[in-house]
Amino acid sequence: MARKPRLHVPGGIYHVMLRGNGGQDIFFDDDRYHLYLLMQEGLERFGHRIHGFCCMSNHLHLAVQVAEEPLSRIMQNLAFRYTRWANKKQSRTGHLFQGRYKALLVDADSYLLELVRYIHLNSVRAGLVEEPAEYPWSSHQAYLGLEELPWLHTDWVLSQFAKRLSTCRKRYATFVQDGITEGYRKEFHQGGNDSRVLADDTYLYKVLGKEFNSGSSVTLQDIVAHVAGDMGVDQKSLQNSVRNRDAAKARAIIGYLARKLDAASLTDVATYFQRDVSTLSRQVGKIENQATSLREIKYRIEKYINAIAQA
Repeated sequence: MARKPRLHVPGGIYHVMLRGNGGQDIFFDDDRYHLYLLMQEGLERFGHRIHGFCCMSNHLHLAVQVAEEPLSRIMQNLAFRYTRWANKKQSRTGHLFQGRYKALLVDADSYLLELVRYIHLNSVRAGLVEEPAEYPWSSHQAYLGLEELPWLHTDWVLSQFAKRLSTCRKRYATFVQDGITEGYRKEFHQGGNDSRVLADDTYLYKVLGKEFNSGSSVTLQDIVAHVAGDMGVDQKSLQNSVRNRDAAKARAIIGYLARKLDAASLTDVATYFQRDVSTLSRQVGKIENQATSLREIKYRIEKYINAIAQA
């Protein structure tokens, strides 16, 4: 069964879960500090907000509010850059994260407070600490004013408790403490009637109706067919291990379009073509730069997008 397309809702808040490949660790020593730096750089580039996070040894939880850029671009950029850095530090190669990240669109008015609490209590549920404030690798300490993370957006959550910041923090701490015995909550991982969304019926109607762009209906196969046909490249050659400049260029354009049209992640494209995702990402980056500087590439990309959209 084909996976449902990602939901892109400008201003929407997502519970994002990113796990190590095969359950392996993704953080070593103080690596989380480098992840913080990458998250801050991502905020400056893509304009989203992070309302909460928790870094465990082999997975990561985030509460992310997107702007115009889709979540897929944000997470692909973060995962790629962190993997490249971690692999270099650990003198290793290969995938660090487990395929496609998981993301659940959340109705902020109904669930954001509970989601942030749930994320911050992850270390307690795992038995690592008895109190969430004892765990240094989440945003909980920043909410309490014990750590400064200027890039973390705490205002929305704290403002729900009071007007004065000191009172907000005290009431927030009590709110988190009240949930400390709370166990695993399936709905924060699997959503409701639609597995991509956790919300009430009103929000579901708004999101799953026609009031916004619910994501691309274009498939990776659609893009492959259009690009291969136009460039005169045999589709089988795109998966061939023999080096071929035309095939490599076609794969790069396909990867760029798949990401731009939110049809597939670069990891999905790399798997489809049996290629290394790091190499493909560099090639896609070149096409992205050329699409803004070279008229020929820009025209070709626009032609493909129009053709695929009208197919």
